[in-house]
Amino acid sequence: MKLSLNDLLTGSYPDQVTQTHPLAPVRARILKPRSNKRWLSLALQGGGSFGAFTWGVLDRLLDEDDLVLDAVSGASAGAVNAVLLASGLSEGSRAGAQQSLERFWKRASDAAPKAQSSPALALATTVLSPYQFNPFNLNPLKSLLADEIDFDALRAKPSLRLLIGATRVRDGKLHIFREKALTLDAVLASACLPVIHHAVTIDGEVYWDGGYSANPPLIPLVTASRASAVLIVQIMPTAGAEMPTSASDIAKRMEQITFNSSLLRDMDALAAMRTLSDAEAGGSNLSRKLQKLRLHHIAAETEYPMLRQSSALNLDWQFLLELRNAGRAAADQWLSGKADQSVSLAAEKEPIPL
Repeated sequence: MKLSLNDLLTGSYPDQVTQTHPLAPVRARILKPRSNKRWLSLALQGGGSFGAFTWGVLDRLLDEDDLVLDAVSGASAGAVNAVLLASGLSEGSRAGAQQSLERFWKRASDAAPKAQSSPALALATTVLSPYQFNPFNLNPLKSLLADEIDFDALRAKPSLRLLIGATRVRDGKLHIFREKALTLDAVLASACLPVIHHAVTIDGEVYWDGGYSANPPLIPLVTASRASAVLIVQIMPTAGAEMPTSASDIAKRMEQITFNSSLLRDMDALAAMRTLSDAEAGGSNLSRKLQKLRLHHIAAETEYPMLRQSSALNLDWQFLLELRNAGRAAADQWLSGKADQSVSLAAEKEPIPL
């Protein structure tokens, strides 16, 4: 079966195209080029409170003054972390971005319902729609983001390329909000779990959580990025109980599979695209970019093994701090080249022409 790069880029390929990755994991590191600048793009997965792990990864990366962040994609909690990062950097300070991330997660914990109310919420979502148990569409995330981020300033002076993913309800396709179109509603759409929140309407289109269509948006990020090195931060566990039998365990495992499936699909697609680009005569800009592409991968469950037993609705501050610390440690291991999770080779000393 012959497929074009465009077929794979748009996702129109059968599942059986490839089950192996020429991008197989190896131990390596991002090397510092002679310009003393390292270019990196980020793909941030969503997963509720597990996003505190990503907070830790970003916090550690921001310590690296020679690391240039070119583009960041995200869905759900990944989108929230992405815009917090971009907002802080737009104000001209890496320390400001770190403070913005910490402030948001602390306020999210403070605003979370008491632990004893979580079972009641879980029960309500199984028998009622959010239009029934939350008729006024109350959403604490809206006020948290509005207080923390100046979206007008972010659109006027974006600090990096942003790709925020949301799922279009009418056809299930991914929609990407870029930095110039980024609004509070766009982030809320990316983080809109339909069993908890009302759908978000933007310009007549209705959206749900971006994790259903791309978690995170990986192929669009590769297309937009000028960096050859892309770091994927995966926070949803891949490993689960061998055979869950309780209703709650079944629901949790279904959620893990659902929110990881698009990432696995995109990894397969990029592997196939890379193979085709190697054989493409002449070589287009896209094929040359794919030949230079180096994917790096940090998985939260590797650094925090108890993640699969944890709840993505848990916003207890101690839990969030544990995840943040695990994220910082994972990023530190990755930067030092000691992590086995990375598919990593040298970053370009200059951005790749688009």
